[in-house]
Amino acid sequence: MQLIVGLGNPGPKYENTRHNIGFRFLDLLAESRGLRFDAAPRFRADIATWKHAGDKVLLVKPQTFMNNSGEAVGPLARYYDIAPGQIIVVYDDLDLPSGKIRLKKGGGHGGHNGLKSLNRHLPDAGYVRVKIGIGRPDHGDITPWVLGRTSEAERATEAIIFDALLGAWERIMDGDLAKAANHIHLKLQASAKE
Repeated sequence: MQLIVGLGNPGPKYENTRHNIGFRFLDLLAESRGLRFDAAPRFRADIATWKHAGDKVLLVKPQTFMNNSGEAVGPLARYYDIAPGQIIVVYDDLDLPSGKIRLKKGGGHGGHNGLKSLNRHLPDAGYVRVKIGIGRPDHGDITPWVLGRTSEAERATEAIIFDALLGAWERIMDGDLAKAANHIHLKLQASAKE
């Protein structure tokens, strides 16, 4: 069994912000597989259930707000006895430019409050990270940047990124991050030439 977690903040106010890129990708993934999210108040999350290769997979959008994401993910992982290595987390990354994706298993939180919360509520940080670049503001506080709405150009880039990621998603779930990264790289290169 696997958990696929998209990080973001609940409610229409945050829907189109840079910080909610994880939620938006999970919405697209669910839609592409004909899945529907339902509220799971017990776990403080919206959850969609997917059968993949005979395995049960839960798509999870924590409703605890970004900084407390672990309060939803930790109890879910414990309830279903899912090890961190079977969890994939999709989130925004300030240190990657817009239009870039990085896949990685384990590692630090890089200052990301959502990951800090996950690390507090999971036995270890060995989950798979799907980092989607949102870039950094040139100067000043990052809060207005991450909570700012995406521009039209950013949305166009996001659509290209999401398309490449969807095409590699099964490989990511199977744990073949190198092949998945290669697929994404080739797809993005092809898109750049169009």
